[in-house]
Amino acid sequence: MYKIDISERTLHFKQPAGTSRGVYTTRHSYYLTLTSAEHPGIRGVGECATLPDLSCDAKPEYELTLRQVCQMVEQMGRIPYDMIRAYPSITFGLETAFADFFRQCPAIDVPAWATFLASLYDTPFARGEEGITINGLVWMGTYDEMLARLEEKLKSGFHCVKLKIGAIDFFKELDLIKRIRQVYSKEQIELRVDANGGFTPENAMSRLEALAQYDIHSIEQPIRQHQWPKMAALCRESPLPIALDEELIGVNVRSMKQALLDTIHPQYIVLKPSLHGGIYGCREWIQMASERGIGSWITSALESNVGLSAIAHFCAKTYGPGVSMPQGLGTGQLFTDNIPMPLEIRGEKIFVSLEAK
Repeated sequence: MYKIDISERTLHFKQPAGTSRGVYTTRHSYYLTLTSAEHPGIRGVGECATLPDLSCDAKPEYELTLRQVCQMVEQMGRIPYDMIRAYPSITFGLETAFADFFRQCPAIDVPAWATFLASLYDTPFARGEEGITINGLVWMGTYDEMLARLEEKLKSGFHCVKLKIGAIDFFKELDLIKRIRQVYSKEQIELRVDANGGFTPENAMSRLEALAQYDIHSIEQPIRQHQWPKMAALCRESPLPIALDEELIGVNVRSMKQALLDTIHPQYIVLKPSLHGGIYGCREWIQMASERGIGSWITSALESNVGLSAIAHFCAKTYGPGVSMPQGLGTGQLFTDNIPMPLEIRGEKIFVSLEAK
């Protein structure tokens, strides 16, 4: 049987991370260490991390729930997926701990429920043979701050840049985008923007039309979630593709996922395992989206390198080999005190560093 120990840690951002919801300066995570008396010396580590005011499972009793779920897993010997759908960050933490455990026990008889988890590290990416293309992330700030961050990403070799918008005057942000397009064509730089729900139903369409003239790849979550009819109308009429992100949070039951996709029918969905059902739940989203002709990509949700590494391997397993669409996996550089993991960014790609293993 398995034993799970729980620890916690607070990470600190190098620079305040601003979104239209507010500014993050620290990041708190719980870490699960999975062991088994049958395999002494093997430790699988996973991360459970919620985002305050965003995660559906960020509740005062979170730590108590986490401990109860871990005790249940110890007794059952498996992840009880249907019983913990309401806790995506806990699901993800358990999945990453089991995946890391099985990675170190190649001869173990893997149970059927964990087959995919056990295969996460069997990819060209995991073997260090190829990298995953990622987008450069430009956080909100003043005009000058965002411009400086953008220029830094371009100098680093990124060909896909994601801008967080909604914190300063929209027309200043639009001017920044215009300035980019005066220098770089859409063939040279792919631009994505993320409003984090910062537009209103009343001004969203005019802002989408203003953005569309600058060859934007897509915009994430233009208006706040839980406005399905209004979001559906935007997806039907928008001159640029819309990607859902926050809209997926708390939609954990398969039938509700189907209802959301069939009602809104976005062009893309953006998946964060800690927010959207763990690996299990994200695979459901990807399958159902693909059946409806809806594209997807995977991003981190400001986890430490423990969670980020697992997400990168999940991404490689899901979309690889040769992941072509840029993914949102560049957040490991945001912290002053991140946990060392064998990951490194070279140019616009993230790699497993075999030397660091």
